[in-house]
Amino acid sequence: MAKECMVTGKKSQMGGRYSNRTRATQFNPGGKKRRHVNLQKKTLFIPEIAKKITVRISAKAIKTINKNGAYKTLKKAGLI
Repeated sequence: MAKECMVTGKKSQMGGRYSNRTRATQFNPGGKKRRHVNLQKKTLFIPEIAKKITVRISAKAIKTINKNGAYKTLKKAGLI
């Protein structure tokens, strides 16, 4: 299973490791660091279809589900 949010589609990204000042010095070599998404495995009960669905979603998607409702959000994402 890919490390990707099933609702928002967020994936990990590559980013810098140090600030510009630290990277400019000779003794602190920079480099790239992979920044992972905050994924959570959640089991949601959907009363409209009377089923439990297990999804792997980001923390941002959990906030979206709390705001808009599980059925509406999962249907828009194509999971129902």
